[in-house]
Amino acid sequence: MVKPLTFKGDKKTKKRKRAAAELHDDNDDNGAGESSRKQLVARANDDNEDQAQDDSWVSADAVTDVIGPVMIVLPTDKPSALACDPSGKVFALPIENIVDDNPTSAEPHDVRQVWVANRVAGTGNFRFKGHHGRYLACDKIGLLSATSEAVSPLESFNLIATADTPGTFQIQSLRDTFITIKPSTSSKPNAPPADVRGDADGITFNTTLRIRMQARFKPRIRTSKEEREKSKISRRELEDAAGRRLDEDEVRVLKRAKREGDYHERLLEIKVKNKHDKFG
Repeated sequence: MVKPLTFKGDKKTKKRKRAAAELHDDNDDNGAGESSRKQLVARANDDNEDQAQDDSWVSADAVTDVIGPVMIVLPTDKPSALACDPSGKVFALPIENIVDDNPTSAEPHDVRQVWVANRVAGTGNFRFKGHHGRYLACDKIGLLSATSEAVSPLESFNLIATADTPGTFQIQSLRDTFITIKPSTSSKPNAPPADVRGDADGITFNTTLRIRMQARFKPRIRTSKEEREKSKISRRELEDAAGRRLDEDEVRVLKRAKREGDYHERLLEIKVKNKHDKFG
């Protein structure tokens, strides 16, 4: 089942509710003490950390990365994203979730900025579905719209990695034209954002786009998540290895080390610290 899109600031309550239920059941059935409650809270924190990783947005590095919910970041002076409204109008919408105007940190704050990217069956082309269920299209004069519920050549695009700018892409229509921005010529502070069209004849700065995507769909990150699952270790196993009870900070350090590959070094440091505490 496809998970709903999430944005910065959204509250994640499901994990907490489940952790709270476990706490209640554990106390009722087993009379667990303070240590058991701390273990459950730590486990809930780890689950929330994994969930946050799943819902985070990362940059696509290669054409083969692009699948699932994406945000197409345009090369405007004030970073903006390709967006569409329910009527199918396509436009540039300024990005609010961004750090220091760096496009590699951009995340959508509005569902209108989100497109679902997929390959067109039987071809190497891409289709981009808007939040309202209709597909991005480019007509013969370069006008962009999102009004069609079916995919034809107008709704099909080539995605090309920019040769001299890693991490950026060109979106090319099947008429060999590129999606581009037409910067606003107005100097007024409330001037409308750049116009977006699909009629550029060649690759330029104005056609060079970045694609942000949800981390859980990126192939290399998905593989990393599987590796993290294999590297999980329980608190009891950590305490058995250390030879004593561990506080929350020590558990967090060791779990992170288990994921990152320096577990034995961090465990040795904790054991040495334990000896110093005994004889210091």
